[in-house]
Parts: sequence; C-alpha cells; structure tokens
Amino acid sequence: MSEPPPVKVSTPVDESAALLAHSESNQSYTNTTPNDEESAPEADPNMKRGAGEIIFYTGCVFVGLVLLVLLFKGFIENDDLHFDYKKALKSALGGGLSGAAAMVLQVLTLMPLRTVMNYQYRYGTTTTQVIRTLYHDGGWKRYYSGLGPALIQGPVARFGDTAANVGILALLNSNSYMKDLPTPAKTVFSAIAAALFRMILTPIDTLKTTMQTQGREGLSILKTRIKLYGIGTLWYGALGTAAATFVGYYPWFGTYDYLKAHLPNPDSTYEKFLRQAFIGFVASVVSDTISNSLRVLKTYRQVNQTRITYWNAAKAVVRQDGVRGLLGRGLKTRILANGLQGLMFSVLWQMFLDLWK
Repeated sequence: MSEPPPVKVSTPVDESAALLAHSESNQSYTNTTPNDEESAPEADPNMKRGAGEIIFYTGCVFVGLVLLVLLFKGFIENDDLHFDYKKALKSALGGGLSGAAAMVLQVLTLMPLRTVMNYQYRYGTTTTQVIRTLYHDGGWKRYYSGLGPALIQGPVARFGDTAANVGILALLNSNSYMKDLPTPAKTVFSAIAAALFRMILTPIDTLKTTMQTQGREGLSILKTRIKLYGIGTLWYGALGTAAATFVGYYPWFGTYDYLKAHLPNPDSTYEKFLRQAFIGFVASVVSDTISNSLRVLKTYRQVNQTRITYWNAAKAVVRQDGVRGLLGRGLKTRILANGLQGLMFSVLWQMFLDLWK
C-alpha cells in the first residue's frame, strides 16, 4: 500500500497521488500483513478481549451504574420527579436554532481553516505547508472540499450542542432536586447529551472529514472501505467523536457559563457583544487545548484508507511526530479557527437567541 504524503517536504505535493493506490491495484486488505500501525487492520472480532480492556469497560459500566443509583436515590428521597418538559423544549429549540443559524455563517467563512486543521490532524506538518499543499492539489476550491456535508453537519451538530446546553439546564432547573446541583455538575448532563447526539451524525462527519483530508478521492476511498468493511465504516471515529465532544464540550460550556455568571453585565450593546466575544474566545481556547489529542485520533481513524484501531493510530502519530504531535497536531490552527468561531458564535448566538425570545 502506498504511503500517505510526507509530513515535511520542501515543495508542495499532491497528497491524492497515493490515496487510491489500494483500489487501483485491486489489493485486499484482509489478506495482507502490514508492517506498521498505520495500515494494520483491526484485530479479528472473534478474538477475545485483553484483560486490561475488559477491566476498563467493566469499570466504566460500574461507575455509570453507581451514578444512576445515586441519581435515582436522590429523586426518591426528595419525592420529586416533576420536570417542566414544555419549557425545556422551548428553551432547547431557541438555543439550538440560534446556534444552527450562527453555524451556517461560520461554515462558509471558516471552512478553509477547518480543512487545513483536519489535514494536519491526519498528516501533521505546518499550517503554511498544508496551505501550499492543498492549493497545489486543487486551487481555492480544495479548501472547500466537503462543503456540502459541512453545511449539514456543522449547523445540526451545533444545534445539538446548544440545545443540549440550554435545554438540559432548563430541564434540570425545573426540578426541585436537580436545580440545586452546581453548574459544573449540570454541565455534565448537557455534555453527555451532546456527545450522544454527535455520534448519530458521525457518517456525515466522516464524509466531510474524508473529503477535507483526502481531496477529490475521498468519496472513492469511502466506497472502497464500505465494500471491504461494510456500512459500519462510516461510524469509524464515533467513540472518538463522543469522547472529544464530551471532553471539549464540558470545558467550553463550563468556562462559558462560569465567565457569564461572574463577569459584570455591560450597559451598552457594544459592550455586551464585546463581553460575549471574549467569553467565547476564552472558552474555545480552554476546550481545544484539553480535547485536541482525542480529535487527532478520531480524525486519523475516521479517514484512514484501512481499518485502524485508536491504539494503532496513536502509535503511528507518536512514531511520526512524537507525543508532542499527538497532543499538538493542528492545535494552533484549531485555536485560531475556533477562536474566530467562538467570537462569531457567541455574538451571533446571543443575537439570534434574543430575537427568538
């Protein structure tokens, strides 16, 4: 199998040259024995899980059950199972639609940066080199590869994020037991809801991200993967998406809600928008720094030409760029893109939300 584009080159390269080598040579991934983590297929599904993996999943299930028991115990002791679903739904729709409307404008304006960022997640290298490589591959249109899926996935995902934040908080505040929880604890429920919603959208995100990273051959690569591994290949990266969404969502809205509650309220409209922009930028920087490594692994598994585990993806990234690459691939570009998005989103979301109310 052909190797992906080199990470450090002196001149722009065409990364699509190696992308369809597997389909053109009619090679079978299931019958090959790759020598490196990048092209190594996942283990046989009939193989037994390792002890460490079993312990990890058992621990997760146990912790989840304990939390559910404590939650129901609190409801029973307070004898209050009432939630104002109507008010929560209205708040969720208002917050979600406002977020979706704001996201449409952001997709159109920030798509080039997102494409550069996702390409870096998969292949590494510097922002400047990626910009040159992408332009050499298809001109300005190359930066907008995957625009169609992005216009669907971006607003819908943002709808889920903001609807979860506003709706879940409104739902919890309508209950006498849950309303007394601290804001960070309430945000956990919102983060879980947003993460589960993002998993549903994984196929659209896979299409978008593959087109961004693999260029004009992205669709062909996905078709080949579906033939080899089935339709489930479109959900590769779903767990990474959920984990990254939760880990990124919680600090974003946690920081957002904290700053919104503690920063003084402005008097003028200009100061109001400036305050919102500052809150959005700080929240984005905190969120991106914490969740970046998960997004690197999610993207690597999601767009790789062959089926690859998160563990092998991590080893491939570390082997190429070291631990620093795992933690920092595309981080500067993401902070720039999400910083601008945070500025735009906070202002536009608040504006559309005020119009809804």
